[in-house]
Amino acid sequence: MKIGFLGAGKIAAEMARTINGLKGVAEAYAVAAREYDRAKQFADTYGFAKAYGSYEEMLADENVDLVYISTPIAMHYEHVKMSISYGKNVLCEKGFMLNASQAEEVFQLAEEKGILLTEGIWTRYMPSRKMLEGILDSGVIGKATSLCANLGYSLADIERLQDIKLGGGTVLDLGIYTVNFACMVFRDKVEKVAAACTKTERGVDGQDSVTLIFEGSKIASLFSSFLVQTDRRGVIFGDKGFVEVENINNCEKITVYDLERNMIEEYAVPEQITGLEYEVLSCKKALLEGRLECPEMPHSESLRMMQIMDEMRRQMGIIFPVELQQEG
Repeated sequence: MKIGFLGAGKIAAEMARTINGLKGVAEAYAVAAREYDRAKQFADTYGFAKAYGSYEEMLADENVDLVYISTPIAMHYEHVKMSISYGKNVLCEKGFMLNASQAEEVFQLAEEKGILLTEGIWTRYMPSRKMLEGILDSGVIGKATSLCANLGYSLADIERLQDIKLGGGTVLDLGIYTVNFACMVFRDKVEKVAAACTKTERGVDGQDSVTLIFEGSKIASLFSSFLVQTDRRGVIFGDKGFVEVENINNCEKITVYDLERNMIEEYAVPEQITGLEYEVLSCKKALLEGRLECPEMPHSESLRMMQIMDEMRRQMGIIFPVELQQEG
C-alpha cells in the first residue's frame, strides 16, 4: 500500500517514521507541500520516492493508494474533498473536521464515490482500547457509572492552537481525546452535554471543562488544556473497584484496584513503533476487504463525536470564522 502525504509538518514526520517501521506492509511513497523545496527536504529525510510542490500533482499520481492528511484542522474539509475528487482513499488526522456539517458532507461524498474515508484518531485503533473494554466487561470493578479524564500540555506558543482561523483552541485538538475516551468507556448514547471554558487573549478556548451524561445514569467529568501540563490520567469508577488508565492519549499502563484501593492487576500495553501504526494497518485491512470505513472508527462515530463537540463549542461561545461565512 503506497501512501501519499498531504502536508509535511510535525505529525507527518511522526507518521513517516511509523510507516518506515512497517516494512512490507505500507510504503511512505509520496509527499506534497505548498512549496516543492519543503516537500523535497521531507522526502529526502524520510525516504519518500516522490516529492510534489502541489497537492493536486500528488493526487494525480495513480500509484498513491491512500492519502494521509495532516494539514491544519481548518483545511481538512477542503483537502478531503479534493482527495475524494481524485478518487483517493483517505486517512485524515483528528480533529477530523471543524463541525458535524462538514463531516456529514465528506462522508456522503466518499460513500457516493465508493472510497475509504476514515478519521485518524489513534486511540480508537490501539490495542489498549480492546484491553480496557475486556477489563470493564469482565465485571472486575462491578457496575461502572462514572469516570474522570484529563489531557493537557503546555503548548501556548504553538501558533495553530492560538489561531481561530486554523481551527485553533483546545476542543478539536485535545478535548477530542477526552470525549473519545469517555465514549469508548461508556458505549451508550450521550443524553446531555455541559461545557465551559476559559479563553485566551486571541479568543480560542485555552482550557475546557466538560460533563457528559450518558444513558443509564453514567457521568463523565473531562478536562483539557493547551496552557498547562496535566497527568493525562483517566479513572473509571465502579461499585466494586476502579480502573486507572495512565495517559489517555497513548495508553502506557492500565491498573485495576479494589474497593480498599488495593491493586488487583496491572496490564502493560504491547510495544509499538509510535502508536500510529494501528490506524494504518486498519486502513490496509479495510481496503483489502473492500470497506468504505474502518470498524474501529466508523463514519457514524466520527459524526457523533463532531456533534458532541459542536454542542460544546455552542455552549462555550466558540465559532470558527468559516462557519460565519457559511451562514452569510
